[in-house]
Order: sequence, then C-alpha cells, then structure tokens
Amino acid sequence: MVSFYINSSLYMQVLLATLMTWGITSLGSALVFFFKNVKKDILDGMLAASSGVMISASFFSLLIPAINTAETLKMNVWVHLALGFILGGIILIIGDILFAKYLKKKNIHNMHGLRRSLMLMFSITLHNIPEGLAIGVAFGSIAFNNGSTLASAFMLAVGVGIQNFPEGSSVSLPLRREGYSCLKAFIYGMLSGVVEVFAGLIGCMLVLYVQNILPLFLSFAAGAMIYVSISELIPESQKNPNQNLMSFFTILGFVLMMVLDIAFS
Repeated sequence: MVSFYINSSLYMQVLLATLMTWGITSLGSALVFFFKNVKKDILDGMLAASSGVMISASFFSLLIPAINTAETLKMNVWVHLALGFILGGIILIIGDILFAKYLKKKNIHNMHGLRRSLMLMFSITLHNIPEGLAIGVAFGSIAFNNGSTLASAFMLAVGVGIQNFPEGSSVSLPLRREGYSCLKAFIYGMLSGVVEVFAGLIGCMLVLYVQNILPLFLSFAAGAMIYVSISELIPESQKNPNQNLMSFFTILGFVLMMVLDIAFS
C-alpha cells in the first residue's frame, strides 16, 4: 500500500490524501451514532493540538518551500511571500465579515437553534476550502524540488485531518440535538468536508502548470491556515477552563509536525 502511494501520480496522491481528510471528517460526524454530546475537554484538546500542527505546517511545509522556489526562480522573495501570506488572511477575513453580515441580516441570533447549526455547517465548509488548497499546493510543489517532500505534504494532510475530526462532530452533534435523525446529521457533517477533495485537486493542478505562482500560492495557503488557527482553533480551545493544558497541547502539536517534517525531509 505504501509503495503504491509513493509510486502514484501527484494527482492520485492528492486525491488519496484529501479523501483521508474527508474520511476523518466523516469519522467525527459518525460520533452522532454513539453520543449526543462528546466531552468538551477532548474536542478542545484536539483543536489545540491541531492548531499547533497547522501553524508548524504553515512554516515547514509551505513557507520554507515557497522561499526556496522564489530563490530558484530569481523572484523577489519577501514581496511574493508577504503578498501571498497577507492575501491568504485577507480572503478569509472578508469571508468571515460577509458571513457575519449575512447572519445579522437574517437575524440569526433570534432564530431556532437548527438554523444556527446549519450556519455552523456552512462556516466549517467554507474553512475547508483553503485547507484543501493548502494540501494540493503542498503536493504540487514536490515536482519542483524546492524542499517540499512527499512526507511533509502528507503530514500536512494528516494535520488537517486531525482538526477535521472535531469539526465533523461539531456539525453532526448539534443537528442531532435539534431533532435530525442520526443518519441525516451524519450526512450533513460528512458533506462539510468533501470540498477539501476538489480544492486539493485544483490547488495541485494550478501550481503544476503555472510554476511562477507557486511561491504566492504556498504563502497564500500558509496565511489562510494561520488565520484559521488563530481566529478559530486557538480561541475555541482556550475557552476550556484548563487553558494551560490547552496551550501545552498546541505546543505538542507544533513540535510533532516539526519533528515529522524534518525527520522525513
């Protein structure tokens, strides 16, 4: 199985990696068949660890290869990285602002809890798009020998997959509490992650055919992942009463991704 994956085309590797992240989302959604609620400490710990993984992956799996590629192509390194990184954050900030305005327009706070649950599903689905793009870009950059490796790209996918588990359950469990059947709640939670498969393939295709945009795309993906980490994952995990423990999980996640990336590069 390992040899098959290593010898597969980049597109097949991206497809299998994003199918894995989608599968982990589905596993999180499947908790609805066993629990109406999952212990919050467990979900917060997973979110904290995955934020560390994503921050580490943004640097070791995305920004360093972006620097190497820009230098190889004799591009202005700091301009392309700064521009891409800022754009990655700005796009998600704009998306969050527009989404908040939509909620306000619909007076979402005064609506039934079911509507809030559906809006949560929509929000998580939107955040899965840049994560899928980041995976696709990481795999696509391997073709340019810029320091990216199959191991680092795959570990980035693993990091995304880890934080997809609580996301899947955060969609299905609220829907179940609002009266949806277990099956329907599971399907909605599962579908929130399917966009990563398509986004991953698109990201890989773009960087393979337009090498000059690779540094921009890598840094864009890094900016998007950092934004998701600091605006969504870390704040949510820090709502836990054991804030110091959550911070330690974030550090562990960062170190785990760093060690795996360096060891297998």
